[in-house]
Amino acid sequence: MKRQFAVLAAVLAALPQFSCRHKPPGNVAAEVNNHAITYAELEKTYQSQFPQAVEGTNEDQVMSQKLELLSSLITNEILLQRAEKLGLMAVDADVDTEFNKIKAPYTKEEFESQIKARNMTVDDLKSQLRRDLTVNKLINKEITSHIAITDADVANYYNANKASFNLVEPQVHLAQIMVTPFANPNVRNLKNSKAKNESEAVTKITDIMARLKRGEDFSMLAQNYSEDPDSAPNGGDMGFIPESTLEKANPELRKLVASLSPGVFSPIHTQEGYRILKVIAREPAGQRELNDPRVQQNIRETLLNRKDQLLKNAYYEVARNSSKVENYLAQSIIENAGKTK
Repeated sequence: MKRQFAVLAAVLAALPQFSCRHKPPGNVAAEVNNHAITYAELEKTYQSQFPQAVEGTNEDQVMSQKLELLSSLITNEILLQRAEKLGLMAVDADVDTEFNKIKAPYTKEEFESQIKARNMTVDDLKSQLRRDLTVNKLINKEITSHIAITDADVANYYNANKASFNLVEPQVHLAQIMVTPFANPNVRNLKNSKAKNESEAVTKITDIMARLKRGEDFSMLAQNYSEDPDSAPNGGDMGFIPESTLEKANPELRKLVASLSPGVFSPIHTQEGYRILKVIAREPAGQRELNDPRVQQNIRETLLNRKDQLLKNAYYEVARNSSKVENYLAQSIIENAGKTK
């Protein structure tokens, strides 16, 4: 233990001496292959990621968030430089297509409000889209396009996890749109829509129900207006839920779900607020066999995601190891450790 402390002390002592040899410009948070990431850029990105200060957050927590965000910006810059060398930069047509796709669900006023809420401009958003699309092109070419999941891989996974494909009780594939009559800072939907009281909640759920009856898409309405932070981004999809779980949560809710046929939706008032539930499918109890197309699709997606994440992590590390990175923010935090403010 003493030796570990001695090594740590030596490292900390050496850091200020290293910084003296390469003092960064005052406005630079990091450098990637001599490309500067400025504190202004870091702050702007931070404001778009955390547009509202979370109550109770202290200075150290904010700095930790910025340090983590800067690490992401560094990795992103390394990937952008690689993409540029390979001629994979996103073109204006790519950016315009993605921009119009994002803008489509909103009125002009709503879209401007959304951007303003994230402390961004249209140019900021387009620049971010260009970077994201460029990195996606690089990852698809260098990683995703090389992943192959064979029939043998699927069979091996199934045989090793056969018990997990045995449903011990019936399950229901559900989707929901939720509206609550109280404030919730975690609500994130495309319209940034939130009922603030009972009256607003009743009006909102009634309007959504009317729009569903007129034939509007359930998934899109859930993404735009649902106040459940877990399911709203997925179009309200809650996945498969065991019937016993519904019973424990709310017997009335289970009774409603039992009465619905696949594709049918209905409102219900629960302790959490107002919901519109939709049954997507039902699964009886029993063993699911390997020749079931849904089982094969589930396994292929699982294996693909697992392999994709592993290769991405390895690719990021290799790319970072072959780059010259100077994280001046991290360096300054270490240098100032223990100093009285």
